[in-house]
Amino acid sequence: MKNYDVAAIIWPSYTGDEPRARIFWPEGYGEWQTVKAVKPKYEGHQWPRKPLWGYVNEADPFVMEMQIEAAVSHGVNTFIYDWYWYDNQPFLEQCLDNGFLKARNNHKMKFYLMWANHTASTLWDTRTADSNLPVWDGAVNREIFDNIVHRTIEKYFKHPSYYKIDGKPVYMLFDLQNLVRGLGGVEETWKALDYFREETVKAGFPGLELHLTIRSREYMSKMLDEKTDILTFINKTGFDGVTHYQYYDFAKCNKPYPEILEMVKEEWKYIKENINAVYYPHVSVGWDANPRYQKFHPRIFTENTPENVQKGFELAKAYVDEGNGLKAPLITVNAWNEWTEGSYLEPDDLNGYGYLEAIKRVFLEE
Repeated sequence: MKNYDVAAIIWPSYTGDEPRARIFWPEGYGEWQTVKAVKPKYEGHQWPRKPLWGYVNEADPFVMEMQIEAAVSHGVNTFIYDWYWYDNQPFLEQCLDNGFLKARNNHKMKFYLMWANHTASTLWDTRTADSNLPVWDGAVNREIFDNIVHRTIEKYFKHPSYYKIDGKPVYMLFDLQNLVRGLGGVEETWKALDYFREETVKAGFPGLELHLTIRSREYMSKMLDEKTDILTFINKTGFDGVTHYQYYDFAKCNKPYPEILEMVKEEWKYIKENINAVYYPHVSVGWDANPRYQKFHPRIFTENTPENVQKGFELAKAYVDEGNGLKAPLITVNAWNEWTEGSYLEPDDLNGYGYLEAIKRVFLEE
């Protein structure tokens, strides 16, 4: 049976171990505070929902040991950790450092980082989410970038469970505009990324597998400077791979999930024709960010049942099986635990283990 690297994104906010998180979730157990308080926004809205594992601290290694066993037994063998750096220090790092890296069974699965370098805002606080005001800037200058590079290589790349392709540690960037803005321009960003690659080689690896999350076609037409749009930057930079973070970034909302998958097929076709880098297929479980807001936000996916989402996994599996220039059988998934965006694999009182069972049927049983 062919093996697949099914990599689920982890939003590391379901912990009270980060003191700075109290400005968003003052009760002290992370964004579970928001999940626990959700009220339905309309008749038939499938909220509130409760986690079958309880409102656990995901920075607890014993909790993570349980989650690792649940993940690997259902076909999820890699975690992608959202990683943050704000105000010259890491943010929400405890979920990875205290949870996964201290779990006694972390040898059973891999992990890698996605630097979520977007600007932090009041979006995370239900009291102020509708205003969406900036809290911490996600852009960093070259000095801080270099510090992040060295810290990442020493602390994470060298861990035996870090996910690699052809021996190269995989590292994913999220917000290209913020990266370029902080580093001072397109040319400066190319130099910084070259430095990252060079330092990774100096550390004893054959290279850096640099990935990028991409969004809509409209987003990729935005200008980074007077001459360079995002699409051009992507193709000139020589990224080793691209993937999506969420269907929401390019698909029309307020549609049933099967219709969303038709848009996904069209987007993948466009990417193959326009982006030089290898595309690793992505599956999003759903989208409904209403838990974070006081007001109703109508942009949601409907009919994202485990049976329908299974079709998304089947689509991604077929993409890998077709080859498409992939260097690894990697599939990214949003997400392991994006509860407040309505996109999670963790079991709840609505679908039970339905999404995990869907992955198991596609990647382990078939």
